Amino acid sequence: MPVFIYVLSLAVFAQGTSEFMLSGLVPGIAGDLSVSVGAAASLTSAYAIGMIVGAPVMAALSARWPRRRALAGFLTAFVVVHAVGAVTTNFAVLFATRVVAAIVNAGFLAVAMSVATALVAPARRARATAVLLSGVTLACVAGVPAGALLGEWSGWRSAFWAVAALCLPALALVFRSAPSGPADATRRHDVSLGREARALRSRPVQQALVLAAAVNGATFATFAYLAVIGTDVAGLPDGAVPGLLAAFGVGAFAGVTTAGRVGDGQLRRGVRLAVYALPAAWAALALTSAHAVPLFVAAVVLGGLSFGVGSTLVNRVMHVASDAPSLNGSFATVALNAGAFLGPLLAGAATETTGDYRAAAWSSAAMAATAVAILGVARGAATRRTVV
Repeated sequence: MPVFIYVLSLAVFAQGTSEFMLSGLVPGIAGDLSVSVGAAASLTSAYAIGMIVGAPVMAALSARWPRRRALAGFLTAFVVVHAVGAVTTNFAVLFATRVVAAIVNAGFLAVAMSVATALVAPARRARATAVLLSGVTLACVAGVPAGALLGEWSGWRSAFWAVAALCLPALALVFRSAPSGPADATRRHDVSLGREARALRSRPVQQALVLAAAVNGATFATFAYLAVIGTDVAGLPDGAVPGLLAAFGVGAFAGVTTAGRVGDGQLRRGVRLAVYALPAAWAALALTSAHAVPLFVAAVVLGGLSFGVGSTLVNRVMHVASDAPSLNGSFATVALNAGAFLGPLLAGAATETTGDYRAAAWSSAAMAATAVAILGVARGAATRRTVV
């Protein structure tokens, strides 16, 4: 595996930490900037929206840029806005920095996925994607709990400075080692964004995108509420919450690593079985979450299943959208973040209606069941095409 892919994964780790660390920093931000907890929590939604908007826009704008310029430019902007966020005393400015950070994060991730898959042979593309996305899962394992602890010890601003500092080694290595040409050299002088965008008309691409959004929506519907499920439902002390989040992250890392070794963008039997298992697994978490040990076990298992399937579906999107090498990474990014945005919204509505945080897990089960239905439709359509 090319060393540069691990460099990209380091940057993705820093960006993933930034995306998820807000859940542990909301009280500190609210108190320091004299805003409500709800307003401070809206910073998470701002980031998700920025990712959704930023992925296709930034991928399109940078399609003809040299890959080194695109990666370095996005990463530099990411460092700058975190520095601004760390020093501002104005909530509106902080909100704006989160949107901009998400936009450039989305651009970096879209370009990085295209670069990573272009650096390896087709048979190793799933592995390359898994290495890249392992940065996100490692952020769940280490970055998010560390950010929460750092915020508790030194204030929320120190977490922003830490993310900016984490990006600097990757930025230096990007300047030194990134490919200088487009991700696909054969298209250097012939990047047709209109033609690539038309890949979205393909039914297999549409099905892969909706399936990825549904699975990721189920994942983040519960992940957004996992801390309060632990404290308010299972009765865990506040000090155990980083451990619970880390347990989910350990499972996620194992799932992505396994998917990278066995996945190839095809919806093979093992992947289908994992998708079929998700509704029952989320329901099991809802039913057993009042007990600490089953909750920790479920967190590890569901982290593994959810992120393993999610990583495979990223490869699936890029496989079926292979005619859009400059934009297919952005397609996958939009799908994942649409799920990450909608899942917590559905879970929030469910928990407010029922007054029970376990409703978040039931929301995950419902979204996972939707994914099963989508997979069934996709398989039926594929069968009909084969018969015809």
